[in-house]
Amino acid sequence: MSPNTCWLCKILRAGENGISSKVPLDEVLQWSQSFENLITSKHGPMIYKTYLKTEHSDENIEFWLACEAYKKITSQRKRTYVAKRLFTNYVQPQAPREINIDSPVKKLIIRNMQEPTESCFDEAQRIVYRQMERDSYPRFLESKFYQQLKHRLQTDGNISSVH
Repeated sequence: MSPNTCWLCKILRAGENGISSKVPLDEVLQWSQSFENLITSKHGPMIYKTYLKTEHSDENIEFWLACEAYKKITSQRKRTYVAKRLFTNYVQPQAPREINIDSPVKKLIIRNMQEPTESCFDEAQRIVYRQMERDSYPRFLESKFYQQLKHRLQTDGNISSVH
């Protein structure tokens, strides 16, 4: 059994990935229409992250999702704490999950770290979004991973929607 098939089985099974039912076919089909549809759908980010793990590039979606959560923080104290964690994990040179952003953006983030605002990671998040949209998203759509997921849902007579 290939690693892609193994990941696919994990996604379709209830349990460890937190999916209580199968991913709806209509949602899976919408992912091929745009990256935005994938990243903003209910199950898309988790499934895309699972795919990116097979490419060893899941730090991009992790960072993007962490930025989405970060923007919702209202407490300045918590925002400062989370900003430092984001910087340490994804931005600083040699970070354990370092994302690929250019030096001027890193310098901007370093300046913003003095007093983090909800938008201090916006430019880095935009860059990571574009990288995923341009690079890994097309590979995801062509991958056995996505194709098998689609095929399995299309041939399963008991497709159930999750709403």
